[in-house]
Amino acid sequence: MIPPVITESVEHWLSKVQPGHHKIISVSPVSGGSINRTFTIRTTSAGYFIKFNDARRYPGMFEAESRGLAIIRKTACIEVPDVFLCAQAGTFSFLLMEEETGGGNHSHFWEDFGRRLACLHRVNGGYFGLDHDNYIGSLNQQNNPCDQWTDFLAAQRLQPMVAMARRSGLLNSHDCNSFDRLLQRLKDLIPSESPSLLHGDLWNGNFIRGKNGYVCLIDPAVYYGHREMDIAMTRLFGGFDSRFYAAYNEAFPLAYGWEERISLNQLFPLLVHVNLFGGGYVSDVRQVLRQYL
Repeated sequence: MIPPVITESVEHWLSKVQPGHHKIISVSPVSGGSINRTFTIRTTSAGYFIKFNDARRYPGMFEAESRGLAIIRKTACIEVPDVFLCAQAGTFSFLLMEEETGGGNHSHFWEDFGRRLACLHRVNGGYFGLDHDNYIGSLNQQNNPCDQWTDFLAAQRLQPMVAMARRSGLLNSHDCNSFDRLLQRLKDLIPSESPSLLHGDLWNGNFIRGKNGYVCLIDPAVYYGHREMDIAMTRLFGGFDSRFYAAYNEAFPLAYGWEERISLNQLFPLLVHVNLFGGGYVSDVRQVLRQYL
């Protein structure tokens, strides 16, 4: 259940914005999250979604998530949940958000999703990276700005994850040497693109069908990057309809050969999974390395 100190903090906030309707009448656990504890909260007038964790475990995680959602929301391209409260209560930190479920599936859901993601990707940050670091899953994600995508990909994405996996013994010296060789080839393998605003962790568990029946993005790991990264992530675990890709390409055509680069652009999330879940993903990483070396 939700610790009383969090419940008290939420009810105190609700008493200011919904006087007379601030008492929590029911709490239900939400399955699917592996990092934070998640629940829906019901009052007499509304429903909310809350996630919480030990404040010392992932410092600044909820603040980064709130900022990422705000960045996406500001574009007006694609829906994200409203954030009502990002705070600390006792030894816990928590994020209170709009409950964005129950809208069913609009008949043009996938086409609309593709066009909305294309709109998001047309938002140009002027550089690759972000003005603050955030998280990818439960791992720190560095976003120091770079002018060149391949420099950013190497220094801020691949190298930190390779180093982490090497320290834990999940990758060996041969793997690291293979990565060194691959990094030298990145400029020849990846076409130049302007920096696009990315969701950053766009697998099928990080979007939901919102109240209006259209897509709502959750759990972002935003930064300005090469848009093929988001597209490749959608292919890593499946779950995206072909109509999504057709609509995206019609709205914002991808560069020639994008499908051949999917595995290369999946290296970063594969390394994230190596570091989060262990050696089961190492063979996938090695297969990609063999493909490009």
